[in-house]
Amino acid sequence: MSRRSVRTVLPLVAVAALAGTAFFGVGQATAEHAVPRSDKEIPNLDQVKTKIEAYYGDIETGDGEHYASPRGNYAKQTRGIAAKARKDIERDLHGHGHHRDGGGHGKSRPAIVLDVDDTTLLTYNFERRIGYNFSPEAQDDYLRTEDMAPVFGMRKFVNWAHDKGVTVFLVTGRAEYQRDWSVRNLKKAGYDMPVDKEHFFLKDEKNPPAYLECGSDCTTVEYKSGTRAHIEDQGYDILANFGDQYSDLAGGHAAREVKLPNPMYYLP
Repeated sequence: MSRRSVRTVLPLVAVAALAGTAFFGVGQATAEHAVPRSDKEIPNLDQVKTKIEAYYGDIETGDGEHYASPRGNYAKQTRGIAAKARKDIERDLHGHGHHRDGGGHGKSRPAIVLDVDDTTLLTYNFERRIGYNFSPEAQDDYLRTEDMAPVFGMRKFVNWAHDKGVTVFLVTGRAEYQRDWSVRNLKKAGYDMPVDKEHFFLKDEKNPPAYLECGSDCTTVEYKSGTRAHIEDQGYDILANFGDQYSDLAGGHAAREVKLPNPMYYLP
């Protein structure tokens, strides 16, 4: 999802602390105390960055840009998640009698919902370029002029689902004014599903949709879960909801939640 002003709430060190020993190892960040009682509870910032870059399999090009390796551990993990999701959706389609055209016998139409940043499009090059120091201005500059690569495994999975008659919806925290840049990127990244306003929801704080009771004051969870509820109201059965943040997944209105990895930032 897009990191607007909330991105500055948790710097990379705090993100690492939330990850706990599962990522950084015993003896480093534990997140046991909200306020660290000693320096031993805080991971070293430079070491965190080094671990992140090793996980993504950092590749530096001749012009000084950095990209994730298709053979890195991040790529292996996301491809595995996408492969499992395909098996799950395939089982859902066979087990629940969904129709390819969504019609007939009063059956609901199968759908999946996905976040954009680090769920369908990979922000690694952007994060490396800005030194993990997010600002809305930096994001606008990047989205206007650059295209992100697809998350490994996800383009193949999403296009497969679309071909099988599953309606694909995108629900992102990116702002409505970033729509054209985002649509351009998704198409260039090779996503074949429709990315019109009926299928691609961006956050519109100036003119929030009527179905969001929280209006322009929605939290991420309220905005995303409320949008999923709206999709269900259109007669869709959301088989799975995909996101790289737990706030992408909270709030229900999906039969299954699928978490994509992202050690670069945390969004409440």
